[in-house]
Amino acid sequence: MKIALMDSGLGLLAAAAAVHRLRPDADLVLSSDPDGMPWGPRTPDDITAHALACARAAAAHRPDALIVACNTASVHALPTLRAELEPALPVIGTVPAIKPAAVGGGPVAIWATPATTGSPYQTRLIREFAAQVSVVEVPCPGLADAVQYADEQGIAAAVGAAAGLTPPGVRAVVLGCTHYELLADRIRAAVQAKAAEPVTLFGSAAAVAAQALRRIGAQPAPDAAPTGALTVLSSGRESELPAEALAYPEGGQLVRVGAV
Repeated sequence: MKIALMDSGLGLLAAAAAVHRLRPDADLVLSSDPDGMPWGPRTPDDITAHALACARAAAAHRPDALIVACNTASVHALPTLRAELEPALPVIGTVPAIKPAAVGGGPVAIWATPATTGSPYQTRLIREFAAQVSVVEVPCPGLADAVQYADEQGIAAAVGAAAGLTPPGVRAVVLGCTHYELLADRIRAAVQAKAAEPVTLFGSAAAVAAQALRRIGAQPAPDAAPTGALTVLSSGRESELPAEALAYPEGGQLVRVGAV
């Protein structure tokens, strides 16, 4: 079994680690775009072109499924990716976990990039899945970039600023950018420090990993022997995980996969 994941940068690490936890025997192909990142400021057509190049590079390695581990690419490029690659290659998009976060009744905070905050896409998700609860959209300028480059000072400043914009009554925080999931513990601690009640974080990595297995008819086998291999593609070139990936537990886990 081989699962491919794509993103502009390190945001795919969380979903890749989630796939590895479910199927340690699965081969992983990680396709990112360091030459073209960040994708967020690009036009929708430009995002689609870069996402399609990433997807084609991954598809050349003949995976059984492709996870689009990027909210921005899922918003703008998913129909194009599916039109070209499916049904031969199932394509699984990433959607912010607003629906499960709202089940608890709220209030809910959605941490997202400034481009996504207040966007028609996120507004539609809130209206569709969280119309009955209180929702606060929290823009996180600079946080994804700081995560990408393992910029400790930038991470601390961006997390602190976003936590300051998060109301103390919030009971759930949706991580609306895949990069943020690499900081889940730090974000939880920052929000919990000023919260009146326990706060639950909602990411998408575990859900998309499980959906990828369902799409190819595979069952989770977390106790399988860790025999999967790792292929890393950087703007289409075979490469290694960037050094910044080692700043996160998920990156260290995948380095060990690559050593198998």
